[in-house]
Parts: sequence; structure tokens; C-alpha cells
Amino acid sequence: MQPRVLSGIQPSGSQHIGHLVGALDNFTRLQGEGEAFYMIADWHALTSKYEAVEEVWPATLELTATYLAAGLDPQKATIFVQSLVKEHAELHLLLSMITPLSWLERVPTYKEKLQNAVADLGSYGFLGYPLLQTADIIVYKARKVPVGEDQLFHLELAREVVRRFNHLYQREVFPEPEAVLTKTPKVPGLDGRKMSKSYGNCVYLRDTDAAILEKCTRQMASDPARVRKTDPGNPEICPVFEFHKLFSDAATVELVNVECRRAGIGCFDCKKRVAEAVIRRVAPVRERIEDSLSRPADLQAVLKDGSARARAVAVETMEDVRAAMRMPAL
Repeated sequence: MQPRVLSGIQPSGSQHIGHLVGALDNFTRLQGEGEAFYMIADWHALTSKYEAVEEVWPATLELTATYLAAGLDPQKATIFVQSLVKEHAELHLLLSMITPLSWLERVPTYKEKLQNAVADLGSYGFLGYPLLQTADIIVYKARKVPVGEDQLFHLELAREVVRRFNHLYQREVFPEPEAVLTKTPKVPGLDGRKMSKSYGNCVYLRDTDAAILEKCTRQMASDPARVRKTDPGNPEICPVFEFHKLFSDAATVELVNVECRRAGIGCFDCKKRVAEAVIRRVAPVRERIEDSLSRPADLQAVLKDGSARARAVAVETMEDVRAAMRMPAL
């Protein structure tokens, strides 16, 4: 049998093109290579949305529509809502009994996000976020986990917890999960930093063609050393060229690589070509998202069916966990 796949995304509003090429393309590819589970991590969203809970369900439906628009097929992959599979919470509780506090406090993203957060993140929910991620993965005994580079430490924590659990209870209940890195580990934002909602530098999948054109031509950073159109540029240090490599065809990439270096193409024209390439990629996805959102009952049916299938697997795993921990089964 092919190894089981598990990954997920928080429902925190519209997804951007970084999510599309950095995660969703990977999800779609892997759904044909084994039993795939793709989660909508609404409990994780509550680590920062605990005062805005009314936003979580609409965002859940939008993320479901985005999954489908990106190419996930409910017949090939199980699309489910985290909170509808209560076994995630039970396993998280049991893992919290055996996980040293120091393991959670040393997670690099913990202090970083704590320092830069807008909301108050001084809660156990935020500290225990990586441990809940561990439960999310291993409750399905997943071996493959599509992640970005920034999640590798979280996955290593999951592997450590698995080894500790199996050692403590002398049973190989869980396999050690392995990362499946995306081919696009980092998508630059409009300002040259990593594309992130918190930076406000995103091109969103629901942006109109006009909005994409405006963002690319007016907001996108370019080669800082190229002041005038007649100055030769250096594509290797230009965020615009990174977008070309991600979204433009090979002929355009080669043209830009040559013409930029000899000042044969100006930055505005170069950005306009990027905008056109991004629009070609995003427009069909946006149309499918809007179509799905116009039929919320269909989205709910996908989630109801997927969550039931996911829970059936999680229930079996928890029977193994309780047996290993000598818990009563009346």
C-alpha cells in the first residue's frame, strides 16, 4: 500500500498565490499517490481567532472551495474539518501528558510569533499548537506530510513524540512521519519579503484581474539598483524575475533574463508581463472558487462526507492508543 498523506491549512481568510504554488499544487499531486487526507484546521485558527469565532466557519467554506478549485478531488482525497473529528483533541490531550514542556518552548516559531503578534498569544493553545499538529498527523498514521520549510521543526517534534510514545508503551503504534517538501519553498511577496498575510504583500486567489494588474505594476518591488529605464538590471536580485520563473512560460523567462540585463525592457513592462502570467494562472481558480461558494450546500456535503471518513480512521487509531496506554475499553 502507498503511504498515507496528511496535511492541512488554517481557515484564516482568502488564500494567496503562495499557497497555490507552495502548498495546493503539492496537495493535488500527492492525492494520486496514496490515501490522502487534507484538513481544514479550524481549531488551529482559534489560537489567534478566539475573539473572532464568527469568521471561522465562512473561512472554512471558502477554504473548501479553494481546495476544490485548486484540483483536489473528494473522490481521491478526504477533505475534512478538524473540529468534526474529536479524536484529534483526545490524542492531543494524551500526548500532552508525555511531552516535556521544554520541547514546546524551543519551537523557533513560538517566540518569533509571540513577539510579532497583534493578538494576545500567551495561551496554552498557542504553546501547544505544534503538539496538536502532531496529533493531527499521527491520528491517521500518516507517513507523508506535505509542508513548507518553515514547518520542518514542527514535523521533527512530531517524530520525537512518536518515538517517545512508542518507547514508553512498548508498542509501534505510530510510524514516524516524513516531510514532503514543495518544489516552491518560498514565494516572494510584493515587497520582496516572503508572501504573508501578516505583511500585507499578497496577491490573493480571489483578486480581480484589475487588482492583480494594479498590485503587480504599482506595488511589486524590483531591482533596487535600477533607477532609470536605460540602466541595465540584474534579474537574479529582482523579485519580479522570481515571479516570472514561477508563472511565466520559458520563452518569457528567457526574454526577460536577456533584455533586463541590457536594459532592453523596462521594469513597468516587465511587471505587466508578470501580471498577465499571474492572471492566466489565477483567473480559472478564482472562477471555480466563486462558483463553489455560490453552492454552499455542496461544500457542506463534501465536508460532512470527508469528516465522517476521516473520523472512521481516527477512531481505529484511538483504539490502538488506548490499548497501548492500558485504558479501559468497556
